[in-house]
Amino acid sequence: MDEQIVVAGALISAAKLLVAQRQRPPELAGLWELPGGKALPGESDADALARELHEELGIEVTVGDRLGADVRLGPARTLRAYRVGLTSGSPQPHDHRALRWVDADELDHLAWVPADRAWLADLVDALRSD
Repeated sequence: MDEQIVVAGALISAAKLLVAQRQRPPELAGLWELPGGKALPGESDADALARELHEELGIEVTVGDRLGADVRLGPARTLRAYRVGLTSGSPQPHDHRALRWVDADELDHLAWVPADRAWLADLVDALRSD
C-alpha cells in the first residue's frame, strides 16, 4: 500500500500565522489547524499544497521550506508542513468554519488538532524570526 502524504501550509505575514478552524469530521470539528490536504497520486508536495490552499482558501501561494518534522497519522499516512508565501488573493474560509491570524504568544492557547501540536515550537520560532 502506498503512503498517503498530507500537506499543511504555514502562511506567516507580519509575524502572524493563518490558522483554520475545522468543520469536519465531527471528532475534529471546532479545532484549529494549518490548512492543507491530501496529495493526489503522483502529485508533488508543493503542487498538492498550492492546489489545496487554492481550493480551501481561494489564494495562490508559493511553497517554501519544510517546517518541523513529519507527523505520522497512522500506518500509511504522513503529515508534512511547509512555509508558504501569499502571491495573490485574500484567504476566505471556503472549507473551514473560520480563519484567524495569531501571533506566537497565542499559539499555545488554541485548541489544535492533535497532529499539528507537534509543530508548535517550530511555528513559534518561525513567527519570532519573521
